[in-house]
Amino acid sequence: MFSGQMLNLMKSTAYIFKHVARTTSKLVDFSTCEISDALIKLKVPHGGYIPDINMLSPSPSSPSASSIRLCGPAYTVRMVMSSDVSAPKLSEHFVDTIPEGSVIVISAPPKAKNAVWGGLMTAGAKARSAKGVVISGRCRDLSEQRSQNFPVFARGHSTVGQSPFTRPSEINVPMVLSHIKWNAQSDTTDEDTFPGLTVHPGDWIVADEDGVVCVPRVVEDEVIELAKTGRHIDDLCMKDIRAGKGVKASFYLHRGK
Repeated sequence: MFSGQMLNLMKSTAYIFKHVARTTSKLVDFSTCEISDALIKLKVPHGGYIPDINMLSPSPSSPSASSIRLCGPAYTVRMVMSSDVSAPKLSEHFVDTIPEGSVIVISAPPKAKNAVWGGLMTAGAKARSAKGVVISGRCRDLSEQRSQNFPVFARGHSTVGQSPFTRPSEINVPMVLSHIKWNAQSDTTDEDTFPGLTVHPGDWIVADEDGVVCVPRVVEDEVIELAKTGRHIDDLCMKDIRAGKGVKASFYLHRGK
């Protein structure tokens, strides 16, 4: 049985996803590159790009990879090292709380070399009609992921599972995802010059073979319109460039620069 607190959380989360799911198809029409260009125009830092998280399922070399575009509202899961006794603990397995139509977004500690997602979790997520998972960390069981046709995007993969290294601590909370390297010699993190990006529950996550972007809910409609305009302009540029009119001239004519 779920605790009262967990049931209230699940109900509030379900409301969020019911509210935003009706416009999913509008964002899924655009590539991550088109969406990043639109976000840059809106002054969203770094175009919403979450660096170094790439497609692992399906295999990037498979014929189906180019047709995969994951798009859905974020359901966030924060992992911590098992040694962190001060961090909150979940009373239920986080996979059992995943809302239908969501994209699971997992943040793992930078020092963790273990996987925080495996084939059994994919089976559970599919049973709950999740769309896919984005992991700031590692996954495992690649053959199982791919055989289940479940989109998985991660920083890498591992042979070892979650226990006894990490554990889920919080769900449906804002999380900062950044490219942080663990320096084993100094037992510290080396922050990348590319600052982190905050993913809020319900923000749109779009992922394809180029990478992963996060679209804040408050700019969703503007992103859609700017992406439409950007695609039209790029189509005109492509037509002229292929006709031999030159990149500079084509950009100036259609982009104004």
